[in-house]
Amino acid sequence: MKRVCALLLMAGAGFAQSQDLVRWTLSSDSSKVAPGSTVVLKLTAKIDPGWHMYSLTATPADGPNATTIALADNPAIESAAVYQPKAERKFDPNFKFDTETFSNEAVFLIAAKLKPDAPPGPLELAAQTRYQTCNDTECRRPKKGAATFSLVVDPSAAALTAFAVPPGYALPGSAAPEPQSAEESGGLGAFALAAFGFGLLSIFTPCVFPMIPITVSFFLNQRGGILQAIVFSLGIVVLFCSLGLGVTAAIGPFGIAQLGSNPWVNAFIALVFGIFALSLMGAFEITLPSRLLTKLDSASRRGGYLGTLLMGLTFSLTSFACVGPFVGSLLVSSVQAKGAQPVVGMLSFAAGLASPFFFLAAFPSYLKKLPKSGGWLARVKVVMGFVLLALMLKYVSNIDQVLQTGFLTRERFLAAWFVLFSLPGLYLLGLLRLEGVEPGERLGIGRLLVASAFLIFALMLLPGMFGAPLGELDAYVPQPSAQTAFAGGAAQARPAWMKNQYREALDRARQENKLVLVNFTGYSCTNCKWMDANMFPRPEIAEAVKNLIPVELYVDGADAASEQNQKLEDDKFKTASMPYYALVDADERIVSQFGGATRDPGKFLSFLKTRPGAL
Repeated sequence: MKRVCALLLMAGAGFAQSQDLVRWTLSSDSSKVAPGSTVVLKLTAKIDPGWHMYSLTATPADGPNATTIALADNPAIESAAVYQPKAERKFDPNFKFDTETFSNEAVFLIAAKLKPDAPPGPLELAAQTRYQTCNDTECRRPKKGAATFSLVVDPSAAALTAFAVPPGYALPGSAAPEPQSAEESGGLGAFALAAFGFGLLSIFTPCVFPMIPITVSFFLNQRGGILQAIVFSLGIVVLFCSLGLGVTAAIGPFGIAQLGSNPWVNAFIALVFGIFALSLMGAFEITLPSRLLTKLDSASRRGGYLGTLLMGLTFSLTSFACVGPFVGSLLVSSVQAKGAQPVVGMLSFAAGLASPFFFLAAFPSYLKKLPKSGGWLARVKVVMGFVLLALMLKYVSNIDQVLQTGFLTRERFLAAWFVLFSLPGLYLLGLLRLEGVEPGERLGIGRLLVASAFLIFALMLLPGMFGAPLGELDAYVPQPSAQTAFAGGAAQARPAWMKNQYREALDRARQENKLVLVNFTGYSCTNCKWMDANMFPRPEIAEAVKNLIPVELYVDGADAASEQNQKLEDDKFKTASMPYYALVDADERIVSQFGGATRDPGKFLSFLKTRPGAL
């Protein structure tokens, strides 16, 4: 009896293994097509509940089998292309890394082009598939599937020559056109929030803070005080949004992306930051032409909502000497971003700057609780000056790296930053005599804490002068001159990148039978530096790179090599992003692509281990 039960269990297991967990059907909206037409076939996969199969995108060598789909050879078919829908990417417990999967149902598209001399009559098309199914605890061995569809070739039928790829579909290995990702949306939201915070911080600058009670009192003496405050705030928003729109219109979204590494642009930004810094530290005073301010002021005194709107514009211009550094930082931070970011940044900044005026006009009793102007405003001004000098040095460093002069090395840059961030700490402690700190003045707890923060940050920079990693800060400082970085106190070799040697890398790949890891990078690209300092030194990433031929191609230099690399990235990979990574074989066939920086080592490792798929 036990033997019979065992046999039954084995038979049941064998049946379970042999049954199809995926059922394929082939269909089309066209039953009659003319010779030379492109017919769109829908290949539908019905997947049993609890199971999933993998996308057509190539997977790492030690990962699951990617699904493959092909149209069987047919003398009437000239060519065929398979498009897959967007797969679900998540952690796979069977393989311990992220995979792309389909569950329940997936509909693939096959665009089959008939030959111009396809014979009239019935035509049977067959789709051939190979796929692997898994659930959360087990995987089945790969299986083959097939589905057929019959149509009629009719010369009198309407010719179908155009095929538009539906939204969400893409060729395997390429990026599908899709809405803005959650990560991008979150990045824009974080940028807008930071811009709003900059606007609020600008309130506490010497040019703006003393104007609050005067301006709000003006609203309260007008009819419709709250509405007047709204119109005044609108004037601030209009000016700064016009600035953002002007930058976008003058440069354009693609022009903005190319400006981040331009030496002349970086020199101009550094000069502006240096002038603002010296002005804030008391070397001289920046004022706008008195004729312009007089005209705007006289127009604002005419009363009414138009006068209030003009008063908001005048206020914005008069405060520009203090808020200019904030505005400049926002515009600069959007230089390598999408074209809408300058407008979003200016809108958020203006909203932050204008919001206290509306709030205090609505609730005037809070005016009495505001701190009074005094020495603390002068201290804010001086500290801002030191910070702007440090920012100026960052843009000078960009120039040095793009032109490859080698003057402002990592060690010299960090030494300068150490001094520039130590000085405001010493100043706030009263050890450095500048405007705002009187001899014998009592040291408050707030000033002590801020001074401590500056000194702590300055001391944190010292290990970086000796090659130690600085984490997130590595994105903003020059790279170490040596080919080593310290991780956990132990030296660890960086990948042996070939620099601007794409053809030589292909030759090596052919000789060593390896893939080429192409890294489109930039001398002044912050995300590129972050990846180089924090992702590539990781043991698992460095080990994976050893099996590749790594070549870094700089696209933001002022030399001929950068121009060639830009053309290669644009022509072959259809992008102008930095960083941008791709795996190509010795024959320049693209195996996989990875755009942008990532904080997910598993995701990047999965890309590095991608190997060419085969039917």
